[in-house]
Parts: sequence; C-alpha cells; structure tokens
Amino acid sequence: MGFVGLQAGVQLATVAALSLAMVGMVYSATFTEQFTAFSHDGIHVQVAPDGQEAKIVLDEYAASGFGSKNQYLFGNITMMIKLVPGDSAGTVTAYYLSSAQPNHDELDFEFLGNTSGQPYILQTNVFANGIGRREQRINLWFDPTTDFHNYGVLWNRNQIIFTVDNKPIRVFKNNEDLGIAYPKNKPMGLYASLWNGDSWATQGGMVKTNWTHAPFIVSFKDFTTLDGCVVANNDISPCTATTTHWWEASAYQTIDRKQAEQILWVKNNYEVYDYCTDRKRFPVAPLECERNIPLL
Repeated sequence: MGFVGLQAGVQLATVAALSLAMVGMVYSATFTEQFTAFSHDGIHVQVAPDGQEAKIVLDEYAASGFGSKNQYLFGNITMMIKLVPGDSAGTVTAYYLSSAQPNHDELDFEFLGNTSGQPYILQTNVFANGIGRREQRINLWFDPTTDFHNYGVLWNRNQIIFTVDNKPIRVFKNNEDLGIAYPKNKPMGLYASLWNGDSWATQGGMVKTNWTHAPFIVSFKDFTTLDGCVVANNDISPCTATTTHWWEASAYQTIDRKQAEQILWVKNNYEVYDYCTDRKRFPVAPLECERNIPLL
C-alpha cells in the first residue's frame, strides 16, 4: 500500500472510530432525556448525577414512578431493573406500555412483592381495546434483588413476546382472525411505578406491607434500549405503513423452535397461574388460549 492508500486507510479508520464514538454517545441517553418523573421532591424519584440510573421509592407517605417522553408503536422495548430486596410483601413494581386513549392497549410486567426467602412473582398481562384479564404468573428462577436484569417486550403487528434477560417467557399472537382485538394502532408510552398493593399482591392480600421496612426502592438503568417506532403528532402512519424496521423482518413474525422450548420450559417449571386454565373465571377458555402455548 502506498502513502496515499495508507493515508486513506487511516482516514477511514478515523471516521469509523468517530462513528463508533457517536454511536456510543447515542446509546448513553440519560434518564431525563427519555423520561419524566412523577415526583419532584428529590426523595421518591432519585436520579444519579450522570443520569444513567434512577431509583423510585415507596414509603408510607407516597408512591412514585415515571413515564417516557415518547410514544411508540411497535419495537423492542427493554430496561434493566433491580427489585426491592428483603421483605417486599404488599409492594407492586409495575413496568408497562400503555396507551392514553379510552379502550386502551397495555402490556404489563408486574412484580409482586414477597416475604423474605420466597421467590418473586412476575405477572404479565395484555390489554387490547380495553380488554385485559389475561394474567399469567411465574416465579422468577433467580433473585431479582441482587443485580440488574433485563425485562422487555418485542412487539410487532403479528406477535408480542415478553422476555427476561432476552429469553422469551410468553407470546401473545395477533388473533384478529378469531375476532380478538390486538394492540396495533394506539401508540403507547413506557411507564414504571412502585406502589402499595397489599390488598391483593402477596398471597391474595393476606400478607400486608410492613412499613417498618420502608423505604422500598427499585432501581432502573439502561435508558437507551427503547428501540421502537416513535409516534409524533399522533401520526402512526410511519410506523404502520413501512416494513423497514428490523422487528418487521420475517424472522420476528413467529417464534422459532428454540424460543418455543424456552417458553415451555418456563411454563412447565415456573408458572404458578394462567388465566387460560382458571375455570372459575373462565368456564370456557378464551379463544386465544390454544395459541398461547407454542407448538414444537
């Protein structure tokens, strides 16, 4: 390689390095760039000086939470969360996507507090056109209070996949062919909250929140993994009229065998409740239930 070629190579390498640095900058968005706190007293929502971590606090005086500044329609929405340690009985940590319109759509993660030594319960739920009642509950197979873990939703026009540490735990298909509504035209914001749910959250409400253990604290980080189609001025057409987003690729329109095996592993080993098998609530299983269980 001559001097000119070498110089060009160095220039390209420099540009590449700068590009990577710029990408790194993009992927270090702060909490205040992405979210709005629902409390401004400096106590119930605490943001690190560098904006890379936020804590929400529940005590006997107030609950807390935050919401995204953007609304999304489809995408891969994830965040790292570390839950309340010790005796968290009665507390509910909610992490969810929700639309603002009447007959709303909503995709829920709800972490139900526990007494010390018991596994955390994760409840997921899907609302479409105002209709929910699709609760599934699992015990987490790790302690979610000692470190951060990734919780996310991959959402496109054909399916919704709930994930934990990038592993699928539940799939909800587009069942419009069965006359069942599907979240596909209402933009949703991302929200998180920590509140007292001791009327129902722990052992059906039998175990109450012990306020002597307050404050209860949940930590969040990685605020740049909101990889969704942003809806501006209520115009959803850029999100529905194009198939250029990566989550619209054919590989993401159905689960593969490995994902099906993972979901079945969770179901067979950690599931503690499924609305589809609750005959007191549903003497006849809802129509979508036969599609909730992946086929191998």
